[in-house]
Amino acid sequence: MNIDLSYIRFLSLTYLFPIMGFYFGAYIIHRLSARIANRFRPLGDITMRDNPRRYERLRTLQSLTSSALSIAAYIIATLFSLTLFVDAESLIWMIGLFSAAFGLGARPFISDFLTGISFIFEDTIDVGDKIEIPMSPKTVEGVVEKVTLRVTQVRGMDGELFTMPNGDIRLVRNFSRGDISRTSVSVKVPSTSLVQALTLLEALAQPAMTRLPNLVEPWQVISETGAIGNDTELTILAKAKFGKGAELRTRLMALVQEELGTLSTTIDVSANPNTD
Repeated sequence: MNIDLSYIRFLSLTYLFPIMGFYFGAYIIHRLSARIANRFRPLGDITMRDNPRRYERLRTLQSLTSSALSIAAYIIATLFSLTLFVDAESLIWMIGLFSAAFGLGARPFISDFLTGISFIFEDTIDVGDKIEIPMSPKTVEGVVEKVTLRVTQVRGMDGELFTMPNGDIRLVRNFSRGDISRTSVSVKVPSTSLVQALTLLEALAQPAMTRLPNLVEPWQVISETGAIGNDTELTILAKAKFGKGAELRTRLMALVQEELGTLSTTIDVSANPNTD
């Protein structure tokens, strides 16, 4: 079987080498996209005005920008490769037909990218945020490690890594936003000592701000159940400096146990697990 080497050389020079060059250039841009994104500051400056979490926000924007650069590079390489086989007018028709078919068949894929783009401007989550996302069959809770145009990665509380398509993220509970963290402590007292305990806790609310530096305002004492039996359960609602809720809770428990220990009856002090 005779092989026409001149024809193979013609195909290589006309099609193969240019296509390889286009995709090699796209690969280089993909590899350098993270470095390019790290130098891309204007978008971050616009979207991070008055944002106290500027560093985390910048990391998120850089991740999204890097993903966008890689995708754009490969799309352009594909278009340039197609121009070797078809003219410009036919290429426009092909792109139109492909876009229509792609839009119908890959709606979830497109939804992922559109949601990822919205993350840039809406400031929904940042890398480093502690979040909770209702997913099926379980709720995902953890710290955001990476955000791209298509997926978001969250490191779970037990160390597992969740990778979720952006289009599936409908509701986000973000524990890392705001100026305060909330915490609470439950106090179970005998009903015969309820008035005495309540008076003591209310009187201690203001002085506690001096003894507990992370407490930002006097606490409130409520009864969540509203039930009175042999024992009555009171709940102390407190506001801590941002990120200090867990630390304040333990110190609050110790303070309440110390002060209510002066009562002649037994006091049961426990922590409420719902602490921001």
